[in-house]
Amino acid sequence: MAAKAVIRLTAVMTIFAASAMAQTNDPNLTQAEIDCLNRASAAGADCAKDGGGVKDGGKTPAKASTASAVVLPALIVDLFPNPAVVAEAPIPNPGNTAAPPSAPPADAPAVQVAAPGGPVVAPTDLVATEPPRAVIGDFVPDEVLVTINGDAGAVQQIAASFGLEIRSQRQSRLLGNTLVRFGIPDGRPVGVVLAQLAADGRTLRREANHVYSLQQAASIVNYAFERIALDANEASGDNVRVGVIDTGIDDSNPALFGVIAEQFDAMPDVPIKARDHGTSVDGLIAGTGAFKGMAPGARIYHARAFEGGKSTMDVILSALDWAADQDVRIINMSFVGPKNDLLGIACRNARALGIVLVAAAGNNGPRAPYGYPAAFDGVIAVTATDAKDGLMPQANRGAYVFISAPGVEMGAPSGAGSDVVTGTSFAAAIVTGAVANLFHAAPDRSADWVEKALAATARDLGPKGRDNDFGFGLLDTRAAEAAKE
Repeated sequence: MAAKAVIRLTAVMTIFAASAMAQTNDPNLTQAEIDCLNRASAAGADCAKDGGGVKDGGKTPAKASTASAVVLPALIVDLFPNPAVVAEAPIPNPGNTAAPPSAPPADAPAVQVAAPGGPVVAPTDLVATEPPRAVIGDFVPDEVLVTINGDAGAVQQIAASFGLEIRSQRQSRLLGNTLVRFGIPDGRPVGVVLAQLAADGRTLRREANHVYSLQQAASIVNYAFERIALDANEASGDNVRVGVIDTGIDDSNPALFGVIAEQFDAMPDVPIKARDHGTSVDGLIAGTGAFKGMAPGARIYHARAFEGGKSTMDVILSALDWAADQDVRIINMSFVGPKNDLLGIACRNARALGIVLVAAAGNNGPRAPYGYPAAFDGVIAVTATDAKDGLMPQANRGAYVFISAPGVEMGAPSGAGSDVVTGTSFAAAIVTGAVANLFHAAPDRSADWVEKALAATARDLGPKGRDNDFGFGLLDTRAAEAAKE
C-alpha cells in the first residue's frame, strides 16, 4: 500500500518574531521576564519596579516602533528540502462575506463616511486610551480580531466609528462572545488600531490576526510503542473522540480507513494543496494496517486549518470551536506561534470543558521564544526524542515543556503514501494517542487526572526532576494507566 518512503522535514506550526517588538533569545530568561520585556516595550513600563524587570547587559529591549510592524510577504514555507518549485499560498481567510459598515447612531463619535459603495474613510479625531501596541510575531497587516459585547448593530457601529471594514463575524463558543475580524482599509498600523479600539467599552479583547505555521524537521521503523511502554497488540482508543487541527488530509490513504469520523474546513475558500502533515498526524494517532497508530479505533474529528504551512488566528479559533462542539476528549494542536490572549482564553475554556489539550513544543531550537499554545497553562507541551531517548536538536526549550515522546525518524502515512517524519508535531500525536488509550481504559478519567498521571509516571531524562529540555521525562503509558486517582 505504501509508496516508497520519502524523507520529509516535518512540522509544528510556528511564527517568526516581528521587528515591531524588541526581543531576546536569552535562554536564561524566565517567562515572567520575557513577558516583562513585552510589557515594557508595549507600554513603556519599567517592570524592574515590581521586581520583574530584566537587568541590562545587552538584554534590555529597545523602544518599540509601531510603524515597523511586519508586513507579510506571500506566505511561503519551505517544508521540504530543495523544492523544484515554491508555490505561493494565500493568506487564509474564512469564507464569511464581509458586511459593509453602517452609519453610527446620533450619539456616536463624529466620523467621516464615504459614499455608499465607496471605501471607508478613517476618522481623524480618534483618541487612543492606551499607547499603540507593539505586536510580536507575523500577522495579517491590515486586520485585527476583536471580541464584542453586543449584537450585529454594535459591530456595525464600531466599524463605522473606527473606520474599519467587517470582514467576518461569528459567535465563538470558547471565547463566549462575538468574534469579529475587522479590516483596516487606510493603512493604519495594527498596533495603533488596537489602541484606538480600547476606547470603546464594547470591545472586550483586541488582538492582531497572527499567522501560524507548520514546521517539519525530518526514518523508518515506528519505535514509539516500545519507547512509551505501550503494547502494540493491546493498544486501543476504541470510540474515544479526538480532535485534530492541522492541514488537509488524504482520507483515501489506507492507513486512515475508518479512522475519520468527520471533517471540517475552517478555510473553505483556500484550495487544498498540502495533505502530508495532517495525514501523518492522524495516522500516528489512530492509523490502521501497516502504519498502526497509537490508539487504533479512536474516532478522529479533523479540522483543516492550514495551507502552505500557515494559518491565522481567526481560522484556528474557528477550528477550535468546531472541535469543542464535537464533544471530543482530546485536541491535538501540532502548531506553534506567539502568545495571543484570544487563543489563551479558548484553550482555558476548552480545558474547563474537560478536554485534554496536547500541543507541540516547537522545532525552533534551544534559544527560541516560548511557543504557544503549548506554553499556556493547562496545555500539555510535548517535545521530541529519538530511538535512544535523545532530545531532537531542533526542539524548543523552556519551563513550559511538559513531557517527551518519540518524534524523530518515524515511519508515518502521508499524502504521497508514506514518509519518514521528524518533529515535535509527531511527538504530540504520540502523546495524543497514548491519552486516548487512557480514556479507553477508564472513560471517567478527568483531564486533570491525565495531566497529573503523565507527570508523575514519566521516566526521568536529563537532569533529575523536571527540566527545560525533557520536561518531566519520557511518556510511560503503562505506568500512567496504573496510576491511582
